[in-house]
Order: sequence, then C-alpha cells, then structure tokens
Amino acid sequence: MMQACAWSVALVGLDGRIVEVEADIGAGLPRTVLVGLADTALSEARDRCKAAVGNTGHSWPASLLTINLSPATLPKTGSHYDLAIVAAVLAAAEVIPRAELAGTVLLGELGLDGRVRPVRGILPAVLAAAQAGFTRVVVPVRQAGEAALVEGLDVLGVGSLAQLVALLRGDPVPEAEPVEVLGEAPSDHRTRPLDLADVVGQVEAKWAVEVAAAGRHHLMFSGPPGVGKTMVAERIPGLLPDLTLTEALEVSAVHSLAGFNLADGLITRPPYSDPHHSASVASIVGGGTRMAKPGAISCAHRGILFLDEAPEFPTRVIDALRTPLESGTVTLGRSEVQARYPARFQLVMASNPCPCGQAATPGAHCSCPPQAVRRYAERISGPIKDRIDISCVFLPLRKAYLAAALQRTESSAVVGERVREARDRQERRLAGTGWRTNGEVSGPYLRRQLPLPDGLQVVENAVNRGRLSPRGVDKVLRVAWTLADLAGRDAPGTDEVAVALAMRRGEQLDRTEAG
Repeated sequence: MMQACAWSVALVGLDGRIVEVEADIGAGLPRTVLVGLADTALSEARDRCKAAVGNTGHSWPASLLTINLSPATLPKTGSHYDLAIVAAVLAAAEVIPRAELAGTVLLGELGLDGRVRPVRGILPAVLAAAQAGFTRVVVPVRQAGEAALVEGLDVLGVGSLAQLVALLRGDPVPEAEPVEVLGEAPSDHRTRPLDLADVVGQVEAKWAVEVAAAGRHHLMFSGPPGVGKTMVAERIPGLLPDLTLTEALEVSAVHSLAGFNLADGLITRPPYSDPHHSASVASIVGGGTRMAKPGAISCAHRGILFLDEAPEFPTRVIDALRTPLESGTVTLGRSEVQARYPARFQLVMASNPCPCGQAATPGAHCSCPPQAVRRYAERISGPIKDRIDISCVFLPLRKAYLAAALQRTESSAVVGERVREARDRQERRLAGTGWRTNGEVSGPYLRRQLPLPDGLQVVENAVNRGRLSPRGVDKVLRVAWTLADLAGRDAPGTDEVAVALAMRRGEQLDRTEAG
C-alpha cells in the first residue's frame, strides 16, 4: 500500500481553506474512487487526470486508487484541484518525491493532453496559502504574475504536467504549448481616459458628482434622454483617488474569483460596473448552484455600480441592493455553505421621468398617461430611494448649447484634486474609526461623536412634515460634512445643511449657492 498527499485550496467566498488531497494505492480491482464532498466538475477530475497522466508518458495506477479531499465536510467545487490530485497520485506511485510536495499548494486545471489551464480565484487562493504558512505555490504559467502579487511565496508557473513532474524531480524542464487565458480584462479607467471636461453644460450635475465622489455618496440622476446622464456617470471613477494597497488586494481578489484576468497586476483604480437592465438577480448580487460566485455589486467593490435606465431593472434586482447598501457586504446562502463577499460600492442610478422620457421637461410634450408616469416612478421602491444621498435633475440644453460647447470647463484632474483634498480631511477626522469617508460613517457616531452643525431647524421641519426619514437626516448630515470638507471648513454650518437638504430632494441649485 502506497500513500502520499498534496495540498490545494477551497474557496468559500473570498475565504480560502486549505484542502489536503490524499492518494492511496491499494489492493483491489482497477478503479478510482474520489471522496470528500466534491461537485460534478471535481468528480470528473478522475477522467481528466487519468488521461493527462497517460498522455504525459506515465501510468495511472492499475489497482484500487482512493483519493480523499479533506476536510470531508467542506464542499469542494471547481477544477483547480486537478494539479494537486495528479501530484498526490504520482507521489504515491513514486514517480515524484513525496518530500517535494511538503509546504507546496498546487492550483490548476488539466487538459486531456496534460496542459495546465488557468482557473478562477488564483489570487485569493494564494493569499490563503500564504496565511496558512505555505512557502511555495504551483499555478498555471499564465497566472504566475497574478500569484506573484502575494509576497513571501515561491511561485512556480507550469504550462503542462510534464513541466510539473520535471520541476519536482529536478529534471530538465520541457517546452509546453501556450494555453489561452480565460476571462476578460477587468474594466480599468487607466485605459479609458474619460474626462469631465467633455460634458457640455450641466454645471449642477458636475457639482453633484464632485460632492458624491468626495464623500462616497449614492446618486440618482433623472432627466430626459440624451442630456448626458450616462456620460457624467462614466466619468465619476476618474474623480476618485487610487485604491490603497489593502483595497487593491481586496478588489483584485474579487475580480480574480469572478474570472477576470489580472495579468497586468493589481487593480489600483476604483472599478466601474454597469450591468444591463435585463440582468438577473444572480448576476447582480451573485449566485450559483453550490458555490456562489461574486456578482456585479461585488465587482464594483470600492468603486461605482451604475444602473442606467434603473426603472427598467426588475423590482427584485433593485430591492436586492437594500442590505448591501447598508452593510457593505453580501452573504449568499446555499444548502451546504454560506459565501460572503465585500460589496461596499457607490450606487449611481439614472432614469427617465416617464416611459417616453419627456415628463416634467420644459418645452417638451409627454405622451404618457398620468397613471403610467406614476407607475414608472414607483418601480424604484421607497426604501431604495431613501438610501440615496443626492438626487440630481438634468435639464436639456437649449439656446446656450453651442456657446457652452465652446467654453473651457474643469477637467477630471482638477476636480479630482479637490476630491482628494476633501477625502484627506475626512481621513484625518475619522482616524481610528475604521471609516474613511463621510458616506460610511454610522448614524450614532455622526450624531454623538461629531459636532452637530447649525441650521438644523430646516431638517427638523422636513421631518415634522414627513418629508424626511430618520435615515434621511443622517444622509443630510453626511452630505453637509462633505460640503464643508470641499470648502475647507472644519465643520458644516447653516448653508451646508440647507444645500445638503436641497441636494437630497433633487431641488435645483444655483451653483454659487452650492459653493
């Protein structure tokens, strides 16, 4: 009887757990038994691994082979266990030294010809291996750069099973045919130079996105088609500061698990996700049969989630954002396991005022019945609207369009510098709290630990009239603090409170009043 073990990683959300892959060659009729709560893709590994070993020039054990993935109570899913399974089997057959597998985690899918294919979740899996004390990882050669983002590990990139065997035996390493990388490059605005100066007019909208970017506030755009709602929203990421190293690792880990290619290194810019309104709940929130995958809200973590034509999204999709908007995480429960993903995104929604898009637009004629306008507005529920910090109404440009088009306006770099300075003030004020922006501060801390601004009578009047909820009061205070930070003031005053309340209501502001 011959035994050997190798190591891999099971991912539950972003949390990685070390899996011991044991191989036992015993007496009995030739067959392979795989145990350890494996899903369908993993159960099929028996045939993939057997074919890969045979096509590499080695022999699969001609007797009873038992492969155990421990801990047995932890669900295993995916094809990235292939390398560890083959390594354990070949070590049990004494093809490779058992000692070479000590302290090594193996990740990768095998093709029938023995080539090693890329897999999802390399970065979070390697992070888990490093935290568990492993010193070496073996990954697909095209993902070696992604694995190398984790410091303190010896990364071996292999393109084929033959290369893995040669490396572990100390033999000359043969050439391997390249394997195409799965997944697509993540959206990175470093390669999409979208400038706020491209937007003609819409001064109030530009001011609204500056305030939202400075304090990480949620936004709602409303206006007729073609006035620039999408254009402005696409330029918000360009106003945001770079991610910190901790944030970059977290965001990159989510994108790795979602199947994006990280060949260019860590994602250092805030991501931007803009799903189509036909998207399902699972694609937005995340989902899967056994091991739920991250959705669009997690791919927008530390960045922007833009829902264009928001009323066209299914009501279930919009309402599913309620808990993530408050908690910054999403928990996806399945019968056997619960996966938790970060989802601290900044929500930006855009909508037309009615199905035809012309309701309440000066100089335009709306052809929708009043009931249709009301139903259209009600497709975004009250609880979601209550979680919006700033509402902005876009009006069409008329006579002054050409004149505005010729005017020089502030670039994203200029506005982004003001946003960075405002965020610096917030970080200094919130040092030691775990929060970095006004939009994240809890209500109790906002009311009890920070000085209350002057001019709260207008807020109290709005509450007494039923026009502002208790959550809305906190939203107004947060925006007021951001306005003060942009103005370089130590605390908000009467003007900031009044402007913050008007911005929440979506009232038209004179830009000079706002700043």
